Amino acid sequence: MKIISLDLLNFRNYERLSLEFGGGTNILYGNNAQGKTNLLEAVYMSGTSHSQRLSKDRDMIRFGCDEAHIKTFAENKNRRNRIDIHLRKIKSKGIAVNQLPVKRASDLFGIINLVSFSPDDLNIIKNGPSERRRFIDQELCQIDKIYLNDLKDYNKALDQRNKLLKDIRNNRSLISTLDVWDEILVKSGINIIKRRRQFISDLSLIVKSIHDGLTMGSEEIEIRYEPSAYDEKFADILFMSRDRDLEIMQTTTGPHRDDISVMVNNTDMRKFGSQGQQRTCALSLKLSEIELMKEKTGEYPVLLLDDVFSELDVKRQKNLLSYIEKTQTLITCTGLDESINDRIKADKIFYVENGSVRSVDS
Repeated sequence: MKIISLDLLNFRNYERLSLEFGGGTNILYGNNAQGKTNLLEAVYMSGTSHSQRLSKDRDMIRFGCDEAHIKTFAENKNRRNRIDIHLRKIKSKGIAVNQLPVKRASDLFGIINLVSFSPDDLNIIKNGPSERRRFIDQELCQIDKIYLNDLKDYNKALDQRNKLLKDIRNNRSLISTLDVWDEILVKSGINIIKRRRQFISDLSLIVKSIHDGLTMGSEEIEIRYEPSAYDEKFADILFMSRDRDLEIMQTTTGPHRDDISVMVNNTDMRKFGSQGQQRTCALSLKLSEIELMKEKTGEYPVLLLDDVFSELDVKRQKNLLSYIEKTQTLITCTGLDESINDRIKADKIFYVENGSVRSVDS
């Protein structure tokens, strides 16, 4: 799987841009705030329909413009595909695959499989549960379209239920309508819980081996799924929580409250891990994500590394570099000297400055 080319029009700080990538490692370097991360964001949009930075569509449109376009050519199992993303300030985005419009984001997923890694991901262990749920969802939505649809249905019903809980405060006669949203939450929620449990089970087998290598066998890692409610009891727990939900006007149980624990030598890294241990665990999770996607799809994903090497020590850099050799990789960094130029064989090198990109002889 690889990205062949990227064309941008009025996206972020790019007025117009055309790039062709190499099939191996591509380095994008330049000073901060020049547009390097914007390029990775455009690629990520092409594979998932949304930004890994959780940006709103209108925020990605160049200042002073009403629309932006992303055109990406990618190759998946020797088949070339064209993905077009049309961002509009006052309308929802338009998406087309091979020039045929698609109405659902699920139709886009799987054409380009991606693993994105930024310095923020190194905080996935010590940050709150929402970061760890996002880690699960980013992977599962790419490899399981049914999961993606269940997650969309669940989140939509959750928003409606929470709004209704607030409305009931002023109109108690609406309480009977909670059953409608509860039914959707339970149906989609049970599927989400089951799939997340399987995901963590699959991931655990891979992450143990990777973490063992990162720590030279000195640490044993265990990933545990911590659901807010077990699937077979979700309907009962949701009903029993209704009085509390009405009181605080929020849905207090369900997959939106799930978490995963990361244990090293039986110690919870979320609470008691050192910064070094937390970072090693985060790296183990991200590398496991690459291997799991290969296992489920038959191809390695495209790897997006956004200024990650500057945050890792030499030992962790070395382990990450071993995976770059397996994938097409897009790396951003501030300078070639600090981007381990001596240890990376780059297919293509690009210098990024103020919304323009030029190729440099590798």
